[in-house]
Amino acid sequence: MAADGEHGAQAKFSAMTEGTKEDWTVIATHAAEFNKQLPARVLAHLRLLDGDYGGFPVDRLTHSLQTATRAHRDGRDEEYVVCALLHDIGDTLGSHNHPDVAAAILKPFVSEQNLWMVANHGMFQGYYFFHHLGLDRNMRDQFKDHPWYEYTAQFCHLYDQAAFDPDYESEPLEFFAPMVERVFAKPVRSMYLRPEEQAAE
Repeated sequence: MAADGEHGAQAKFSAMTEGTKEDWTVIATHAAEFNKQLPARVLAHLRLLDGDYGGFPVDRLTHSLQTATRAHRDGRDEEYVVCALLHDIGDTLGSHNHPDVAAAILKPFVSEQNLWMVANHGMFQGYYFFHHLGLDRNMRDQFKDHPWYEYTAQFCHLYDQAAFDPDYESEPLEFFAPMVERVFAKPVRSMYLRPEEQAAE
Protein backbone atom coordinates (compact mmCIF):
# COMPACT_ATOMS: atom_id res chain seq x y z
CA MET A 1 0.00 0.00 0.00
CA ALA A 2 1.25 3.50 -0.83
CA ALA A 3 2.05 5.86 2.03
CA ASP A 4 1.95 9.61 2.58
CA GLY A 5 5.36 11.06 3.46
CA GLU A 6 6.98 14.47 3.59
CA HIS A 7 7.05 14.41 -0.23
CA GLY A 8 3.36 13.54 -0.56
CA ALA A 9 2.03 10.12 -1.41
CA GLN A 10 4.86 7.66 -1.98
CA ALA A 11 5.18 4.01 -2.94
CA LYS A 12 6.08 1.69 -0.08
CA PHE A 13 8.28 -0.85 -1.87
CA SER A 14 12.02 -1.10 -1.36
CA ALA A 15 12.48 -3.20 -4.52
CA MET A 16 10.41 -3.09 -7.70
CA THR A 17 9.55 -6.77 -7.32
CA GLU A 18 7.39 -5.73 -4.34
CA GLY A 19 5.51 -2.98 -6.21
CA THR A 20 1.72 -2.97 -6.40
CA LYS A 21 -0.72 -1.33 -8.78
CA GLU A 22 -1.43 1.24 -6.08
CA ASP A 23 2.28 2.02 -5.78
CA TRP A 24 2.58 2.55 -9.52
CA THR A 25 -0.55 4.68 -9.63
CA VAL A 26 1.08 7.00 -7.09
CA ILE A 27 4.30 7.12 -9.12
CA ALA A 28 2.41 7.73 -12.37
CA THR A 29 0.52 10.62 -10.74
CA HIS A 30 3.79 12.23 -9.65
CA ALA A 31 5.28 11.64 -13.11
CA ALA A 32 2.36 13.36 -14.81
CA GLU A 33 2.93 16.50 -12.73
CA PHE A 34 6.70 16.35 -13.17
CA ASN A 35 6.36 15.94 -16.94
CA LYS A 36 4.30 19.13 -17.17
CA GLN A 37 7.44 21.03 -16.15
CA LEU A 38 9.59 19.53 -18.92
CA PRO A 39 9.40 22.63 -21.18
CA ALA A 40 10.66 24.81 -18.32
CA ARG A 41 13.54 22.41 -17.63
CA VAL A 42 14.46 22.31 -21.33
CA LEU A 43 14.53 26.10 -21.52
CA ALA A 44 16.58 26.30 -18.32
CA HIS A 45 19.12 23.90 -19.78
CA LEU A 46 19.24 25.89 -23.00
CA ARG A 47 20.16 28.96 -20.93
CA LEU A 48 23.36 27.16 -19.88
CA LEU A 49 24.64 27.94 -23.38
CA ASP A 50 24.53 31.67 -22.61
CA GLY A 51 28.04 33.13 -22.55
CA ASP A 52 29.68 29.95 -23.88
CA TYR A 53 31.50 31.08 -27.01
CA GLY A 54 33.88 28.18 -27.58
CA GLY A 55 35.83 30.41 -29.97
CA PHE A 56 32.81 31.21 -32.15
CA PRO A 57 31.78 34.79 -33.06
CA VAL A 58 28.60 34.40 -30.96
CA ASP A 59 27.83 32.35 -27.87
CA ARG A 60 25.99 29.05 -28.18
CA LEU A 61 22.67 30.42 -26.94
CA THR A 62 22.81 33.26 -29.47
CA HIS A 63 23.57 30.70 -32.18
CA SER A 64 20.55 28.64 -31.13
CA LEU A 65 18.26 31.68 -31.04
CA GLN A 66 19.56 32.88 -34.38
CA THR A 67 19.03 29.48 -35.99
CA ALA A 68 15.45 29.32 -34.69
CA THR A 69 14.72 32.94 -35.60
CA ARG A 70 15.92 32.44 -39.15
CA ALA A 71 13.76 29.33 -39.50
CA HIS A 72 10.74 31.10 -38.01
CA ARG A 73 11.10 34.16 -40.24
CA ASP A 74 11.41 31.83 -43.22
CA GLY A 75 7.95 30.43 -42.47
CA ARG A 76 8.90 27.07 -41.02
CA ASP A 77 6.31 25.37 -38.84
CA GLU A 78 6.47 25.45 -35.07
CA GLU A 79 7.91 21.95 -34.61
CA TYR A 80 10.71 22.70 -37.05
CA VAL A 81 11.48 25.98 -35.27
CA VAL A 82 11.68 24.22 -31.90
CA CYS A 83 14.05 21.67 -33.43
CA ALA A 84 16.16 24.55 -34.73
CA LEU A 85 16.16 26.12 -31.27
CA LEU A 86 17.22 22.92 -29.50
CA HIS A 87 19.54 21.40 -32.10
CA ASP A 88 22.68 22.24 -30.05
CA ILE A 89 21.25 21.84 -26.54
CA GLY A 90 23.54 18.84 -26.07
CA ASP A 91 26.70 20.94 -26.29
CA THR A 92 27.07 21.07 -22.51
CA LEU A 93 26.88 17.35 -21.65
CA GLY A 94 27.42 15.78 -25.07
CA SER A 95 30.54 17.58 -26.22
CA HIS A 96 31.49 14.64 -28.46
CA ASN A 97 27.98 13.73 -29.63
CA HIS A 98 25.73 16.73 -29.10
CA PRO A 99 23.24 15.83 -31.89
CA ASP A 100 22.43 12.57 -30.09
CA VAL A 101 21.53 14.45 -26.92
CA ALA A 102 19.22 16.88 -28.72
CA ALA A 103 17.60 14.02 -30.62
CA ALA A 104 17.01 12.05 -27.42
CA ILE A 105 15.21 15.03 -25.85
CA LEU A 106 13.07 15.68 -28.93
CA LYS A 107 12.36 12.07 -29.92
CA PRO A 108 9.05 11.63 -28.06
CA PHE A 109 7.61 14.86 -29.45
CA VAL A 110 8.56 15.40 -33.10
CA SER A 111 8.16 13.74 -36.48
CA GLU A 112 10.60 11.12 -37.69
CA GLN A 113 11.79 13.54 -40.37
CA ASN A 114 12.61 16.35 -37.95
CA LEU A 115 14.14 13.86 -35.53
CA TRP A 116 16.44 12.52 -38.26
CA MET A 117 17.44 16.06 -39.18
CA VAL A 118 18.42 16.90 -35.60
CA ALA A 119 20.16 13.56 -35.01
CA ASN A 120 22.32 13.96 -38.12
CA HIS A 121 22.82 17.71 -38.39
CA GLY A 122 26.32 17.51 -36.90
CA MET A 123 27.65 15.41 -39.75
CA PHE A 124 25.86 17.59 -42.33
CA GLN A 125 27.19 20.75 -40.69
CA GLY A 126 30.65 19.24 -41.04
CA TYR A 127 30.47 19.94 -44.77
CA TYR A 128 31.36 23.55 -43.93
CA PHE A 129 34.44 22.90 -41.77
CA PHE A 130 35.55 19.26 -41.51
CA HIS A 131 38.17 19.74 -44.24
CA HIS A 132 39.85 22.45 -42.15
CA LEU A 133 40.36 19.90 -39.37
CA GLY A 134 41.66 17.05 -41.52
CA LEU A 135 38.27 15.34 -41.67
CA ASP A 136 36.11 14.39 -44.65
CA ARG A 137 33.70 17.24 -45.40
CA ASN A 138 31.65 14.82 -47.49
CA MET A 139 31.07 12.43 -44.59
CA ARG A 140 27.35 13.23 -44.92
CA ASP A 141 27.30 11.58 -48.35
CA GLN A 142 27.00 8.17 -46.74
CA PHE A 143 23.34 9.24 -46.48
CA LYS A 144 23.03 10.62 -50.03
CA ASP A 145 20.26 8.16 -50.89
CA HIS A 146 18.31 8.80 -47.70
CA PRO A 147 14.93 10.48 -48.24
CA TRP A 148 15.77 13.23 -45.74
CA TYR A 149 19.27 14.01 -46.98
CA GLU A 150 18.29 17.20 -48.79
CA TYR A 151 15.97 18.25 -45.97
CA THR A 152 18.83 18.07 -43.48
CA ALA A 153 21.37 19.65 -45.84
CA GLN A 154 18.93 22.52 -46.34
CA PHE A 155 18.53 23.04 -42.59
CA CYS A 156 22.28 23.31 -42.19
CA HIS A 157 22.76 25.58 -45.18
CA LEU A 158 19.88 27.99 -44.62
CA TYR A 159 19.84 28.21 -40.85
CA ASP A 160 22.56 26.41 -38.88
CA GLN A 161 25.77 27.39 -40.67
CA ALA A 162 24.46 30.92 -41.27
CA ALA A 163 23.66 31.61 -37.60
CA PHE A 164 26.93 33.09 -36.35
CA ASP A 165 26.30 36.74 -37.19
CA PRO A 166 26.94 39.05 -34.19
CA ASP A 167 24.84 41.76 -35.84
CA TYR A 168 21.74 39.64 -36.47
CA GLU A 169 18.69 40.62 -34.39
CA SER A 170 17.30 37.37 -33.04
CA GLU A 171 14.09 36.90 -31.13
CA PRO A 172 14.66 36.37 -27.37
CA LEU A 173 14.28 32.98 -25.75
CA GLU A 174 10.95 34.08 -24.24
CA PHE A 175 9.55 34.43 -27.75
CA PHE A 176 10.04 30.71 -28.33
CA ALA A 177 8.90 29.51 -24.89
CA PRO A 178 5.21 29.06 -25.88
CA MET A 179 6.31 27.05 -28.92
CA VAL A 180 8.43 24.77 -26.74
CA GLU A 181 5.50 24.33 -24.37
CA ARG A 182 3.17 23.34 -27.21
CA VAL A 183 5.60 20.93 -28.87
CA PHE A 184 6.43 19.30 -25.53
CA ALA A 185 2.80 19.22 -24.35
CA LYS A 186 2.16 15.59 -25.30
CA PRO A 187 4.51 12.87 -26.50
CA VAL A 188 3.68 11.13 -29.77
CA ARG A 189 6.02 8.20 -29.17
CA SER A 190 7.39 6.76 -25.95
CA MET A 191 7.85 3.35 -24.38
CA TYR A 192 5.57 4.68 -21.61
CA LEU A 193 2.62 5.19 -23.97
CA ARG A 194 0.09 2.46 -24.61
CA PRO A 195 -0.11 1.34 -28.27
CA GLU A 196 -3.33 3.27 -28.87
CA GLU A 197 -1.64 6.46 -27.63
CA GLN A 198 1.26 6.25 -30.07
CA ALA A 199 0.93 8.63 -33.02
CA ALA A 200 0.97 7.22 -36.53
CA GLU A 201 3.57 8.76 -38.84
